[in-house]
Amino acid sequence: MLDMRFVREHPDEVKENIKKKFQDQKLPLVDEVIALDAENRAAITEASELRAQRNQLSKQVGMLMGQAKKDPSKLEEAEAVKAQVKANADRLAELEQKETELEQKIHKIMLQIPQIIDPSVPIGPDDSANVEVQRFGEPVVPDFEIPYHTQIMESFHGIDLDAAGRVSGSGFYYLLGDIARLHEAVLAYGRDFMIDKGFTYCIPPFMIHGNVVEGVMSQTDMDAMMYKIEGEDLYLIGTSEHSMIGRFIDQILPEGDLPLTLTSYSPCFRKEKGAHGIEERGIYRIHQFEKQEMIVVCRPEESMDWYEKLWKLSVELFRSMDIPVRQLECCSGDLADLKVKSCDIEAWSPRQQKYFEVCSCSNLGDAQARRLKIRIKGADGKTYLAHTLNNTCVAPPRMLIAFLENNLQADGTVKIPAVLRPYMGGKELLIPDRR
Repeated sequence: MLDMRFVREHPDEVKENIKKKFQDQKLPLVDEVIALDAENRAAITEASELRAQRNQLSKQVGMLMGQAKKDPSKLEEAEAVKAQVKANADRLAELEQKETELEQKIHKIMLQIPQIIDPSVPIGPDDSANVEVQRFGEPVVPDFEIPYHTQIMESFHGIDLDAAGRVSGSGFYYLLGDIARLHEAVLAYGRDFMIDKGFTYCIPPFMIHGNVVEGVMSQTDMDAMMYKIEGEDLYLIGTSEHSMIGRFIDQILPEGDLPLTLTSYSPCFRKEKGAHGIEERGIYRIHQFEKQEMIVVCRPEESMDWYEKLWKLSVELFRSMDIPVRQLECCSGDLADLKVKSCDIEAWSPRQQKYFEVCSCSNLGDAQARRLKIRIKGADGKTYLAHTLNNTCVAPPRMLIAFLENNLQADGTVKIPAVLRPYMGGKELLIPDRR
């Protein structure tokens, strides 16, 4: 969310940013919110003048009433001033109501105007214009056929989609045996990897209030993702970023305590509305999964450095498990409205012979901090808005797909990289159940 003063003083820049994001339907919102802001500021000015007059008139009434005891002619003058006080009070009540209504309208529009993107962001209408920056590891296409990921799991009796469908519907799964253990091993390894990098491990609330949801994401994303608890002001989180950033709502953070570097575990719940392709069956796109996340709250001048550090941590993590990856820069049209800059880390799929998203790293600038009023107190005593960033550490459903495909061998066994063996009871190999 932008600062209203910035929108008022730089309308052309705001409109140009909207065009870069290919959201031309939002262009009228800029002039509309500026007009509402002018009306609101006029109401505030008039209300302030009336409050000042009220104090003066009240004193005048008291003086005239005192004089009326000696001079009855002053009584009529006092009554006239009282009438003026009443009229001013009525007008003040109207203005205060008007201010409330205008502020609500302004807030609603400001939530829809996208954050100013970083100049380095490539311009394009959608994810087809995202730009590959670099690759890490050699993508290999083996000389044997790689089954679909659910077939690999079934060879270990490691998944039951049919039972999940009967119990919960589509988009859910049971993981069993070595596959379930591998799932937890990846999460535990991701947790310890981040702790070793100096991040503080956290387990946050898995439900949050509506005002926090509004603070951390756009309305469009909220409608497409979030599950609401019926009859309560609570939403199931779609990622731990939501409650982790929400932790700092209305807080003033001492500058000396920054940056805050956190890694959080949570289950995640998503509606996943829309039609999805055949490659997004199985456990690729689901309603419930678990994830280890990276969160940073820092000073504005540090956020781009942290952005670079975060996505590189993803690369290091995946390469430690022998999974080739690439960094894909997200174009302007593929950025959510709160994001300043974002990239995906995509893992190599030997079966599809292409890359697919496994991590998303984002710098949100001061967008979430402005909405949630997360401020930093500097050495001079002045406060300013923090910057927030997030990045996926590991999300095992998709990560498991990449892991199984890249570590599958011709005989159907799956190699366990050295970094995961302590979490798998020392196993070096997963062997299919041939029964």
